[in-house]
Order: sequence, then structure tokens, then C-alpha cells
Amino acid sequence: MLDLQEPKSKKPADTAFKQQRLPAWQPILTARNVMPIFFAVAAAFIPIGIGLLYLTNLVQEFTLDYTQCKSIDDPKQRSCADIIGSNRNMSCHCSIPFKLEEDFAPNVYMYYGLTNYYQNHRRYVKSRDDFQLLGKLSKTPSSDCAPYDYHNNKPIAPCGAIANSLFSDNLILMYSERIVPLLRTQIAWKSDKSIKYHNPEHSEGNLKEAFKDFEKPIDWRVNIWELDKENELNNGFENEDLIVWMRTAALPDFRKLYRRIDHSKEFKNGLPKGHYKLVIDYNYPVAGFGGTKSLILSNTSFTGGRNLFLGYAYIVVGCCCFLLGLLFLILHIKYKPSANTGDIIVVSPSTSYQ
Repeated sequence: MLDLQEPKSKKPADTAFKQQRLPAWQPILTARNVMPIFFAVAAAFIPIGIGLLYLTNLVQEFTLDYTQCKSIDDPKQRSCADIIGSNRNMSCHCSIPFKLEEDFAPNVYMYYGLTNYYQNHRRYVKSRDDFQLLGKLSKTPSSDCAPYDYHNNKPIAPCGAIANSLFSDNLILMYSERIVPLLRTQIAWKSDKSIKYHNPEHSEGNLKEAFKDFEKPIDWRVNIWELDKENELNNGFENEDLIVWMRTAALPDFRKLYRRIDHSKEFKNGLPKGHYKLVIDYNYPVAGFGGTKSLILSNTSFTGGRNLFLGYAYIVVGCCCFLLGLLFLILHIKYKPSANTGDIIVVSPSTSYQ
């Protein structure tokens, strides 16, 4: 005897949600209920913008362009840009005196700035091997690194265009013939240093052995285990100069943190005003793409470094909201809605799908 089962019903369950019996509401945007929103945004944004501008103006900043500094070794007194532009393997040394007009309060940071440098180009941003930077060395680098993946029939570590173009100028700051002590560590993001960059496994003090089967990037002048000769822990993929450079900039004109001023000894109260000198090992060419290089000395405020844009942006948005609120207020006074016009429509649908 056949057991005939009834076909399974596709009827939704008899609930308020599935039968669309839930109450619904739809706001009607009128001048009367939009005005408070605009005025509230204006009341919040304008004071925030003024506060940000005030804090930004507390930040002290000094910028020195050294793109065309003159060589101190060349008898013709040519600029270092011309010397290394004709032969990138040459070294050039120059110095520029400058004066700080005011005392810089601690903590003071030293940046290098580059202009007309498009680190946000898609091919450039992709040109890296993240597995390699984690310390997982492979004889076959990522194809994204090409054409900076092999050299002398050996894989390159670190490979890619970003690492190959690492900023290589050496900057020394002097005050009254004394070298200002600079710190090379704690300049990279903690998350980058602890998560994204790790050296390959090696015996203590023998990082060179870990990279014996790999070539340094084509345009580097030193090996990856020699990036910091003063601190062996700041070498390899964990070198903080490399980590800072590998975080690509979003805009063509940018600055990157180079050093921190050591305030533990002579400069506890910051950098005093007076005459300084910047001594440069000029290795990094920028004239070929019409760029410039600069030294930036700056301290910070509660909101970080000097950033006028954010304060102005808050003020402009707040003023626009205030003007729009004022416009709606005029429209509301001129065209008052009738007494029976509601701001909210409440709908209680009774349709059910059986």
C-alpha cells in the first residue's frame, strides 16, 4: 500500500514578521525636523575645528630643503644632485647651516620629506612579497616583485620595487659642533614591527648566514644585515627604516619619520634656538623625476603632528551646516505647513500572504 505524503507547504509561518504585520514608520524630512540636525552638527563641528587649529598651532615645525646642496668634496662646487645624477654609484657629502629661531619643546622628531614621488602607483604598491617579509624565505619570490625579484641568478631579499627604492640618505644634525644624538628605534608602527616583519630563523648574531643564498636589492649599497651597524637587533626585515619606508604614502608629497631626538642627556629640554648644521651623505636621487628632499624637525601636540587641514575641514563643514540650517529656518518661517501636516507616517500593514 502506497504511503502518499502531502507536498510540503511553502506558506510562510503565521508570524507578524513573515506575514508583514509589523508596524512601520517612515520619517518625512521637513524643514522643521531637519533644522535641529544641521544646527547640532554646526554646534559640534565648529568648536572641534577651532580646538584642532589651536592645538596644531602649538606644534613647532622647521623645514629645510637640501635637494640642491653643494658638495664639500668637489672642487667645482657642483650640487650633489648633479654628481649622483651622472653616476648613481658615487657618494656625495654636503652640509647646510641653518638657524632655529625658537626653542623646540620635547619631544622632537626628525622627518625626511619627498615631493612628486608617487608611492601610491598600483604597480609600485603591489611590488612586494609579504610572505618573504614574514621571514619565510623562498627561492621563488612573488611574481609581483618582478623585475626586482632576481639578481645575479639569485632571488632578491627583500624583493620588489618598494624595498629597492629604500631611502638611503644619511642625515646628521649638529649643534655648536656637537652631534645631536638621534634614536633609530621606535620610529615604526608597533603593529608593523611585531606582526608584519620578522627575520628568518638564524643563530644569534649570525643574520648574514640566513641570507647567504639571497641577493640584496639592486640599488642598495649595503647588505640587509648591515642596515644598522650600531644595533644588530635593528637589521634584516626588522630594520625600522625599512619598515617605515614599506608603508607606502597615499599622496605624492609626503614625509616619513627618520629619527627621534634623544632627550635623555644633553637635550632634556628640547632643541634650543641657535645655529645648527645638517651634514648629509647624499645618496638618494630625486632630480630625475623632478622631486625634492627636505629635513623636517617637529614636535607634536595632543592630536599628533601639524595638520591644518583637519581643523579647517571641521570648520567648513560646520559653517555649511549652519548656513543650511539657517536656510531651512527661513523656508520654515515663510512656508509654514498646515496644522494637520504630520512629520511621521505610521503604517500598520494588514496584508498577509497565505
